[in-house]
Amino acid sequence: MTLSAAITQYWDAAASRFDEEPDHGLRAPETRDAWSGLLNSWLPSAPLDVLDVGCGTGSLSQLLAEAGHRVTGVDLSPRMVEQARGKLASAGLTGRFLVGDAAAPPTGDQRFDVLLARHLMWTLPDPQAALSDWTGRLRPSGLLVLIEGRWRESEPSATPYGTDAEPLPWNGGIGAEDLADAVRPLATAVRIEPLSHHAALWGRSVTDERHAVIAKV
Repeated sequence: MTLSAAITQYWDAAASRFDEEPDHGLRAPETRDAWSGLLNSWLPSAPLDVLDVGCGTGSLSQLLAEAGHRVTGVDLSPRMVEQARGKLASAGLTGRFLVGDAAAPPTGDQRFDVLLARHLMWTLPDPQAALSDWTGRLRPSGLLVLIEGRWRESEPSATPYGTDAEPLPWNGGIGAEDLADAVRPLATAVRIEPLSHHAALWGRSVTDERHAVIAKV
């Protein structure tokens, strides 16, 4: 099995229970409000064209659409994309969701004001190439918003991330300074926001490193 096929299989299998994690499903009002407030504090006023890569079940896409942005979500997992489409439709919101490689989204020549990726970098075979691709999809002065951290899979018994996961260069996550260093050659300004202390975002207190790197291109 190819790495791409293994990754697709992994996330398809995870789709039905993905939203059980507090920061995935955003079912608790305080968690939902925390993420909504954070995104609104980072992004300029709506409406903007936002590309949500590795969108999963579309929880952040929904928050962005509620704020008035025009959202395109991309995920390699057809089952994740199906849930994202259903989630926004059930909320009476408009969003476009595409099945495709988050590292090279199938959006053609369209340019965006914001590109958002959350908890995605560790899954990519070539994250540096993805960063280069993403910044090329942004309009002048566009924002690259990367929400990342250093972690292990949430449970010791979790399904392994494909048989070929070990060679992934950022498997297990990436620290804030290392990620910022990877982005700086592609951006005009880069800042780091620590997020580990913000328990409401995760639905619990966490001890691992979680952060956002926000870059203006």
